[in-house]
Amino acid sequence: MAEPVVRIPDAKVVLSTASVYPESTATAFEVAARLGYDGVEVMVWTDPVSQDIEALRRLSDYHRMPVHAVHAPCLLITQRVWSTDPWVKLQRAKAAAEKLGASTVVVHPPFRWQRQYARDFVRGIWRMADETDVRFAVENMYPWRYRDREMLAYAPDWDVTKDDYRHFTIDLSHTATSRTDTLAMVDRMGDRLGHVHLADGKGSAKDEHLVPGRGDQPCAELLERLARTGFDGHVVIEVNTRRAMSAAEREADLAEALAFTRLHLASATRIS
Repeated sequence: MAEPVVRIPDAKVVLSTASVYPESTATAFEVAARLGYDGVEVMVWTDPVSQDIEALRRLSDYHRMPVHAVHAPCLLITQRVWSTDPWVKLQRAKAAAEKLGASTVVVHPPFRWQRQYARDFVRGIWRMADETDVRFAVENMYPWRYRDREMLAYAPDWDVTKDDYRHFTIDLSHTATSRTDTLAMVDRMGDRLGHVHLADGKGSAKDEHLVPGRGDQPCAELLERLARTGFDGHVVIEVNTRRAMSAAEREADLAEALAFTRLHLASATRIS
């Protein structure tokens, strides 16, 4: 009988710059290089360096850390970053990805109060995707909850599989918050799953972004499935380390997340 061999898929394991917050974007490049990540995903937000393509290029070159993805400024705190016009934000994210050599722009569905943007969003994302080789990977979100009340904050829907997009991002902290069957959502995404935000959660109303393995999400099962199917997108560690008491504790969390991911992406396969 043949001995099992370890087969590693082509997926890159990438660090989101959001994972070092409240430290800087520059710190994220340094940490990613030191821990052995394959590159970074730049979260564009209030840190001026995250908005500066030339500064990002210099960091990438200095640390030899490629930028594999750009997360467009879609958060409440980034409503004025790169314009107040959401389409301008996406155009600038696309331009940044092209200049930095990134293959993916991550984008959230609109907030419901962005009515015109929401109305045109699905068609607009297809239109932008037709203009570039960069993937626009639309990310699953979640209902907002307070006690026993629920508010649907995203449109057309927080469950992005209800609409027709060319590429999806699955975020496992968001599936925890929305109390969604993660693997069923992955099945609905099918071969349009192009990007993974790996984190964990316990179903809290808060978007927890725990280190993988510390919640109840099927992080290991998803990684093993990606390995079996030859997933060639990016697996991005996007975790919350704000409560770390020191830089060393933060790095330990990020090292644990990387080790967990690499372990479960390594699938044992028998060959004849």
